[in-house]
Amino acid sequence: MFSAFTNSLKIPELRSRIFYTLSLLFVARVASHIPLPGIDPHPLQKFFEDNAGTSGGGLVGLYSMFTGGALTKGAICALGIMPYISASIIFQLMTAVVPSLSRLQQEGDVGRQKLTQYTRYATVLICVVQGALLLLALNNPDQLFSGYKISQYGPIVIVNKWGFIVQSVIFMTAGTMLLMWLGEQITQRGIGNGVSLLITIGILSQIPNAAKMTWHMFFRPVGTGTTLGLPQAAIMIALFFAVTMGIILVVQGQRKIPVQYAKRVVGNKVMGGQSSFLPLKVNYSGVMPVIFASAILLFPQQIFSWIGAARPELKFFTEISQSLLRGSWVYYAGYTSLILFFSYFWVSVMFKPIQIADDLKKYGGYIPGVRPGEPTAQFLDFIMTRLTLAGALFLTVIAVMPDILLFELNVPQPIAYFFGGTGMLITVGVILDTMRQIETFLLQRHYDGFLKKGRIRSRADTRQGMTGDALSTDAVLKLALPMLGLLLLGTGIWAYQLFLK
Repeated sequence: MFSAFTNSLKIPELRSRIFYTLSLLFVARVASHIPLPGIDPHPLQKFFEDNAGTSGGGLVGLYSMFTGGALTKGAICALGIMPYISASIIFQLMTAVVPSLSRLQQEGDVGRQKLTQYTRYATVLICVVQGALLLLALNNPDQLFSGYKISQYGPIVIVNKWGFIVQSVIFMTAGTMLLMWLGEQITQRGIGNGVSLLITIGILSQIPNAAKMTWHMFFRPVGTGTTLGLPQAAIMIALFFAVTMGIILVVQGQRKIPVQYAKRVVGNKVMGGQSSFLPLKVNYSGVMPVIFASAILLFPQQIFSWIGAARPELKFFTEISQSLLRGSWVYYAGYTSLILFFSYFWVSVMFKPIQIADDLKKYGGYIPGVRPGEPTAQFLDFIMTRLTLAGALFLTVIAVMPDILLFELNVPQPIAYFFGGTGMLITVGVILDTMRQIETFLLQRHYDGFLKKGRIRSRADTRQGMTGDALSTDAVLKLALPMLGLLLLGTGIWAYQLFLK
């Protein structure tokens, strides 16, 4: 596996894509640390540190994970990439019910470009609404966060003027649009799916904090509380690897439907006659149902909580937002239902049994024991329905596992996120997809992949989304070298403050 990473740097195009991707991800991380003028993020960060072992901040803690901590830092990218994902979800749903949008989706590249343009406009609108509500709510943090006391932590917004709100909304909207552009550039000229990588790198940025909290769980200073023993540590490590392996197995698992092709005589050649199989994924929709369900639940709870914080006299909105928090049965009922719904919705949109049956019949293929045509489509639909149910139930179990650790075992929230849930599913799925694309380049150049036996199974076309050519080596170096300089400078400043100051 390590030789595969070394071989990746020997292919000029793949090396260019990797360095280009890393450079743009570094730009995204820098943007998540640039604070908005007029915001003091230290009180909010102190509040989350004091409530790391509870669900304090609930929604905002989860949203901050998606933004890589940008929200708690009061950064220009505080809204993250989630408004763009929310807009994409809205248009995915609308294309299934609005005939005009459905026709656009079927018009090829021109129609997809039009839908992308509408999605960007919707992203700007969502950013303006969410940004304004967020800033208004941060004026009353004691109403937004349960347990927050202004007398103890201090105010978050230190400039309370309408000009500041307008300016900050513009900055946060620009930050989200910057992340959206970076994601599209990574998808076209880099390696992997850009938007998914931006979310993943934000989740992985929490690893140092989670590692620090894990260390304190088992090695607290004397007199500061009880520590966990070696058996608990072994159980947590085993659970972590078990969850990771379970996610990989289900994400990569597939049901192979045998397909037999009849022999045909074309001129002087005999075509067909071979056996093949049709792979149906157990988790055909991947991590999309969990992302969609999280985004859909985030949006109304976020809106209601911010309205309640901005207008304390409207207690009705605060009560609704509290009922949608993690730990509430309403939240888990809605979460489970949305995961099941989006699992089947994604399959219904992406998996076309009638088209597959027609293609098999056109090329002389058939499933043994099943008549060609409509019976084949019904058979595939029946098999896919059962597989989707199994995959959706697995996604539900993995999604709620961090909450079990958080509320039942009192594991700190940043640690619980790495034992399943949305963050773990996204991270494993995105890393597998990225490794699959890298392996495709390696196998095309006759290099060994990451595995000695077999290959990483793909969930889509091997070069899906790569619409642009890789940049030249000189262009990538002009971008990568300044980013490397900033990284070394930041590392030096951090080391000086930690060890010498």
